Amino acid sequence: MKKRQSFRHIKGHDRDRIQALRDSWHTQKEIAEVLGFSESAISRELSRNPTRVGRYKADRARDHAEEKRAHSKYPGMKIDVYPDLKQYIIRQLKRLRSPDEIAGRLKKKGITPRIGKNAIYKWLYSDAGHPYCRFLCARRVGSRKQNGLPRRVLIPDRKPLHTRPDTPGLIHAEGDLFVSPTRLRVKDSGLLVVVPIAHLLKGNIIPNKTSAVMVRAMQKLTTQLSLDTCAFDNGIENVHHKEFGVDAYFCDRGAPWQKSHVESSIGLIRRWFLPKGTNLATIPDNIFQSQLHLLNQKYRKSLGYQSAYEVAMERGIIDCIPKISITAAVAFR
Repeated sequence: MKKRQSFRHIKGHDRDRIQALRDSWHTQKEIAEVLGFSESAISRELSRNPTRVGRYKADRARDHAEEKRAHSKYPGMKIDVYPDLKQYIIRQLKRLRSPDEIAGRLKKKGITPRIGKNAIYKWLYSDAGHPYCRFLCARRVGSRKQNGLPRRVLIPDRKPLHTRPDTPGLIHAEGDLFVSPTRLRVKDSGLLVVVPIAHLLKGNIIPNKTSAVMVRAMQKLTTQLSLDTCAFDNGIENVHHKEFGVDAYFCDRGAPWQKSHVESSIGLIRRWFLPKGTNLATIPDNIFQSQLHLLNQKYRKSLGYQSAYEVAMERGIIDCIPKISITAAVAFR
């Protein structure tokens, strides 16, 4: 009996290789053998993502797959598939049980199939569950919309982070802002740029988050560092990213973990010097530079007990170690 071939999805790097092999005039059978897929899987991938001239483009295929995957499920699909579960949820709602109660009771009793409260709410807010919203405590027929959110601004010529080149030798960085508490009504913020390969921290205290101020601050930092790319989030302050002096790439919306090094480095600064609730308007930039200088001099286990400055010098990221006193940082603690 022929053993069934193990299944796996076609990923982004597979699509890049498919395009390269296809452009080199390899057959579908040869592409399948190289990548370890069945010939029919390669055939379907090529047929569903053609261009007008019949060529295959990896970027276009990747965007199409992500869009299709995002809409592959609809709200309440699991409830519609299991009629007994649907009737149980309706009975409990009519007894004025909340979705949290229903989901928690299913888990406590070990009843299967089980469903979470968020899935029940999504079903209730869909067309299928809309008639049963009247049994909810608030009788709300949709999720509550947040007020006072800023208008979303699309970043022009935005390059997604997954398109960033992985060529060996390129120096990548990550940048982000951390802010003062909203209740203080101050605009001062901290800009931090991290080079993950050396754990090098560079930054400034800036007076506000406007795009003009962000451009000047990034231009100042990029003249001090030898960088090829820098990853950012989708904030309005990055609208003029083409003037930063470095190729900018952007995380997916709502995915800050894609620039985990700068997020953890901001947490490091918070733990050592500037805990949440600190009014950054009271922190002079020279004190902030002293704090970063102290952290860059720390011997890190991940760097073989070298400092960030030492590794950055070896990699050619910086030309020299700046002469900054750490007295202000020590005194600040």
